[in-house]
Parts: sequence; C-alpha cells; structure tokens
Amino acid sequence: MSAVRRMLTTLVVLAGFTAAAQTQAPAGSPQPRPPVDPQVRTLRVEGTGEVKAQPDEAFIDVAVETSAQTAKVAGEENAKRMEKVLAALTGAGIAKRDLQTRNYNVYPEYTPSPPQGGEPKLKGYRVSNLVSVHVTDLSKVGSLLDKALAAGANRVDSVRFGLSRQDAVQGEALRQAVARARKSAEVLAASLNVKLGAVLDASTVTEAPRLYPATFAMDMAESRAAPTTPIQPEEQTVMAKVTLIFAIQ
Repeated sequence: MSAVRRMLTTLVVLAGFTAAAQTQAPAGSPQPRPPVDPQVRTLRVEGTGEVKAQPDEAFIDVAVETSAQTAKVAGEENAKRMEKVLAALTGAGIAKRDLQTRNYNVYPEYTPSPPQGGEPKLKGYRVSNLVSVHVTDLSKVGSLLDKALAAGANRVDSVRFGLSRQDAVQGEALRQAVARARKSAEVLAASLNVKLGAVLDASTVTEAPRLYPATFAMDMAESRAAPTTPIQPEEQTVMAKVTLIFAIQ
C-alpha cells in the first residue's frame, strides 16, 4: 500500500472515531426527556397544592454603627460595642453557632457640598457591623431585640421568619397538587367518555414560603412603652403546582 493510501485510510478511521465521540453523551450528563409521541392521544391537567404552617425559626439582623474621625477609632469602638451585644445574646441563651456576621463595612463620611460650590470635605469614617441571630424559640424574639439594643446595637434591619421543616411542608403541598391534578383528569375523562392511561409526563413548580421582613425605625425600637417588644410571627404558606399528561386509552 502506498504512503498516500495509508494516510487516507488513517484519516478516515480518525474521522469515524471523532464522529462517534461527538454523538456519545458525556458520562454523568443528564439525559434529555424524550418528547411525548404526538400520535398518542393525551390529556393535560394542572393541579395546585397549598399548605399553611406556623414558622418555627426566626432570623434577627442587628447592627452596630459607629463614627469617628479615623477609621481605626471607629473600628475599635465598633468592636467594643459589638462584643457587648454578642455577650448579651449568648447570655440570653443563643449559641455561638447561631450568630453569624453578615456584613461589615467601613466607609468615609463627607460634609454636604457648600452652597457656593466646591468639594465636600471628609469629616470622618463610619463602621457598620451586621450580625444575624438564628432563633428557634420564637417567644424570645422580642426580648432578644431589647437585650441587643440595650447592649449597644443601634440598628435593627429585619426580623425574618421561616420553616426549619420546609421540605416536609413542600412535600405535602406537592402531594396535594398531584391529587388535585389526577382528580381533574378523572373528571375530564369521564366527561369526555374516555379512559385514562398511564402518566406520560409530569412537571412541577414549588414555591418557597414568602418570608416577610419586619423593619424597625430606631425611635420605635428605643421606645419602652411595653416591657418587651411585641413580635407576632405570621403563618407561612407553601405552594406547589404540577402538570400531568395522561395517555388516553
């Protein structure tokens, strides 16, 4: 065999290997769902499920803000005040693992621009340290806010309520959605005088509970008209939606 023919044979073999490699899906990659055969008669239905549950956890965002002529002094003062806040929270029964720094900022502060024009002047620095507190005893939320403020926190950003058992609640909402979708399919099939077959396709969308923030203005938080700041968690709602496609026998 001539050198030219051997080279052409090698190129053909390599091309065949390349085409095979391109058509083979990579290992571990998700396989696309096969489309529903358009020749098969189908019935498509949707169902929704909704479950309400009382929240069993809360996240309190409290912050310490300090200002000084230098960033160093502002930072040192902030650290002292935050140590007192954290000590007050741990002394009230909050574990250290349930305290998490969410944000820490140092930024300059300037005087307002002069009316006659000119550049604003640097007047100092502001340091902000935001800590998120995970609370599992919701009856303590109000008292923890009061303790944090009394210890030196001067900003409360939000109180967010949630569900630690969210997966179980979402599962129940999904089961309700499937049951309602199947019931709708049965009613439609009976009305159309047809018989339902197997489920050919199913898809779902699950909505997480809509957590709401409770923000506080400092003049309200500092008011001591009541012994403890009242905090009332609202019921959480978890929704799920499913789409089922049945074959018609």
